Amino acid sequence: MRQAGRSLPEYLKVREGVAMLDSCLRPELAAEITLQPVRRHDVDAAIFFSDIVIPLKLAGVGVDIVPGVGPVLDKPVRTAADVAALPTLTWEALEPIREAVRLTVAELGKTPLIGFAGAPFTLAAYMVEGKPSRDHLGPRTMMHADPETWAALANWAADTSGMFLQAQLEAGASAAQLFDSWAGSLGLADYTKYVAPASTRALDHVRGLGAPLIHFGTGTSELLVAMRDVGVDVVGVDYRLPLDEANRRLGGTVPLQGNIDPALLSAPWEVLEAHVREVIAAGSHAPGHVLNLGHGVPPETDPTVLTRVVQLIHSISAE
Repeated sequence: MRQAGRSLPEYLKVREGVAMLDSCLRPELAAEITLQPVRRHDVDAAIFFSDIVIPLKLAGVGVDIVPGVGPVLDKPVRTAADVAALPTLTWEALEPIREAVRLTVAELGKTPLIGFAGAPFTLAAYMVEGKPSRDHLGPRTMMHADPETWAALANWAADTSGMFLQAQLEAGASAAQLFDSWAGSLGLADYTKYVAPASTRALDHVRGLGAPLIHFGTGTSELLVAMRDVGVDVVGVDYRLPLDEANRRLGGTVPLQGNIDPALLSAPWEVLEAHVREVIAAGSHAPGHVLNLGHGVPPETDPTVLTRVVQLIHSISAE
């Protein structure tokens, strides 16, 4: 997952004295952080180092990452006037992202780079709440109380996210993942009516580029079919649902990505190894399986454990 580097001492060293969003917008630094887990763990692909709110920052929305809190906006977006006043992301503003991808791809050689962007609902949820939220009541209320304003905001987020992905793919990324951190707060009916169209719109920006498209959300076990139906090549599954059950729900129609439980990275090795083998066995039911974590890497994870997990996976693949 995209946070793979944050448990590494070399990551902590290069980030010293550099704010999170600044580290994403310095091309040489973003490239270095993207490359660190590849060098350390010998994984089969890199995931572009960025943050869900970087497209907002590049568009001119006032936002920062507050330590211990998360993304905080200068002003929440809650009315039609607020949405109408939003700035528009420009291609020129995306140049630091394109440059970071170009630098990364040049260093990776034959190792592919997976592009990354937050899905429109997750972006919009931060914008309405103005900060992280447990239940996302603000955007969920807006969908029903003011659907026109919600649609306008979701479309703005979709175009902003889609352009962010497009910049990465056109600069050399080999695949793209739309990451919906907060979609799990939604019921299926609300997701289908108020969110799926915006996710489709975001991905429409990159459909003609020939890259595989991945759709991942957390807490989205009940939404997997709808998430597939926005038009993607791979569905990511978090740690909550076994992959064989995910494949059953999806009718065996699409490759799956996932879903080692990050909590087990600190368990005894024999427990973790058994779990990895169970995930691989469950994933074998799907048309294809991209093995990774079912959510982000906890910062306290021992990097040597991650390396050992990758070595285990490669040994099983060889078998």
